[in-house]
Amino acid sequence: VKWLAKLVVASEESQSHWQQNDYKAFHSTITWDTADFSSLPAIQDMPVNSAISSPAPKEKVVLSPDGTLEMKGWAFSGGGRGIARVEVSADGQNWTSAELHRPPNQALGRTWAWTFWTAHLPLAESLAKPGKALTVMCKAVDAQYNVQPESIDSIWNIRGVLCNSWHRVRVMITPKPKPKQRFEFGHAE
Repeated sequence: VKWLAKLVVASEESQSHWQQNDYKAFHSTITWDTADFSSLPAIQDMPVNSAISSPAPKEKVVLSPDGTLEMKGWAFSGGGRGIARVEVSADGQNWTSAELHRPPNQALGRTWAWTFWTAHLPLAESLAKPGKALTVMCKAVDAQYNVQPESIDSIWNIRGVLCNSWHRVRVMITPKPKPKQRFEFGHAE
């Protein structure tokens, strides 16, 4: 938790440790021994990002009667850039658009909070088998058409900051519950 104790208006960037030696993102071959923190500006903005909040990792999920998996999550992009779309997939090739939940009349250039989303991901028969484990994923696109990268490989850095690759969650398909049998008794006349 961070608490604001005072606010100082200055004509130059803060010389604090965090601003000068922490909020920096180097390329993947820079090590702690070769990092020159004075060579980079501090991070001032966040890249587009999204995450799955439901289902949870390793959750045993039941598909809907039409064979879809309900998914929920959030998406965010820095600089007030709103979320244009969120997509979900079970194979990284075939994508389904999520429904975005945001306040009415919110301008895509003035979005300073998470955008929640819900999706119903159709699963191919080969993936929808009870007992089968699969990985579901999401990616977001912001109002400037910045897209989350597929993997962390191209964006990894020693600080671990700004790592916004597709979010993945492994789940297990469980059988649909069997309907309870109903017995009716009557009297013969």
